[in-house]
Amino acid sequence: MRRVLVDHALKALAYSDSIGNPRLIMGAHHRLYRLYREVGEQNEAFIHLDRYLIAKDSLEQIMQTKGAALLISRMEYEKVLLTDSLAHQKELDIKAREVEKQKLIRNASFGGLAFVALFAGIFLFQRNRIGKEKKRSDELLLNILPSEVAEELKANGEAKAKEFAEVTILFTDFKGFTGISEKLSASDLVAELNTCFKTFDNIITAKGVEKIKTIGDAYMAAGGLPVPGQCSAADVVYAALEMQDFMIARKAERDAQGLPAFQMRAGIHTGPVVAGIVGVKKFAYDIWGDTVNIASRMESAGEVGRV
Repeated sequence: MRRVLVDHALKALAYSDSIGNPRLIMGAHHRLYRLYREVGEQNEAFIHLDRYLIAKDSLEQIMQTKGAALLISRMEYEKVLLTDSLAHQKELDIKAREVEKQKLIRNASFGGLAFVALFAGIFLFQRNRIGKEKKRSDELLLNILPSEVAEELKANGEAKAKEFAEVTILFTDFKGFTGISEKLSASDLVAELNTCFKTFDNIITAKGVEKIKTIGDAYMAAGGLPVPGQCSAADVVYAALEMQDFMIARKAERDAQGLPAFQMRAGIHTGPVVAGIVGVKKFAYDIWGDTVNIASRMESAGEVGRV
């Protein structure tokens, strides 16, 4: 059914292009962007989103330019009326007419420059706006996927799964999370998790480790993908040790305030994995293989405060 809607939308776009109606063209691109996104063709969706923004900005530019052109036309009309009036005023001497003529020429020149400046300003504004929208779209995509995977997705409309021979997986988990969460309000619990995970994000980013996902109170990261050799197994271990140092210091701080605090286990294992994008809606970059399972078991069997 979605594919039929896509075909109809493409025909509507072709018709809009044939009659040159900017509003219909803009609407057709927006409809195609939503339909392609729903059927999972992300590359086509990005193309029509970009063309929708360009069509929208072009339509706004046309409306603004028409307004500026009307202003200039009115100025020119008034100039003609004034010139005709001067032609019929025989009592004015040549010098007076020449002065008025020079005044009109200066006004016309100023009006022409003002129009050019206005048009240039509109063009620069629209170009900057399109650039900002594109940058915001790219930032949102990079917040979901590794940069290399995001670039492949934008270029090809898909990102193929890949095998990696040596990836180091890190799992962390909080001991007694359910019991501690019962002592905190919902907002305090989320705030404390956010504080911990933001620190974890900063630590692994500095080490070149890739965050994979969080599941409840569990945190998963990997070193050695999507670019093999980007970081070593030692980098992942050092990152885990820094996380433990932070959690120990955080517990001491909250104990002094009489507040519940988390204690963490961390497990690591190195081996082969398969990595890729799963899903169409809210898609995510994920990894699979026995290496992942063993790293999870290392964490669950580990000691609190250790790696």
